[in-house]
Amino acid sequence: MASSSGTSSGSPLIQNSGSEEDLQALMDQRKRKRMISNRESARRSRMRKQKHLDDLTAQVSQLRKENHQIITSINITTQRYLNVEADNSILRVQISELSKRLESLNDIIGFLNSNNGVFGDSSTFNEPAPDSFLNPWSMPYLNQPIMASAEMFHY
Repeated sequence: MASSSGTSSGSPLIQNSGSEEDLQALMDQRKRKRMISNRESARRSRMRKQKHLDDLTAQVSQLRKENHQIITSINITTQRYLNVEADNSILRVQISELSKRLESLNDIIGFLNSNNGVFGDSSTFNEPAPDSFLNPWSMPYLNQPIMASAEMFHY
């Protein structure tokens, strides 16, 4: 009988240690699963982070390219503007010069028209009669002012 009581008292102890081992194995299994899950999650996170970094690098490259194109366009436009300004400056000087020449010519024509008889008799210079075609003082264009317009200055 003693042996039966010994086996019965020994049996719960064995069952208890077996259930602790099963519990420990279950906890170890869950721990391993969690570790594997965490590693996979960390790997996905690193992949997302790398993809985001690659996207940002590509965006930086694209923006630098666009920036370079804009700077080139600005430089070309600035050069064209400076060329147009230089051309305009030359044209302004030419207009001023031609206007002064026109004014001088109009003054000469006005002087000649107002002083028609200053030199006395035209026979002194052996000139033909005033109504003759060869007399430059009787030409009709002398009585007209000289006019200039912007269309005359096309180059």
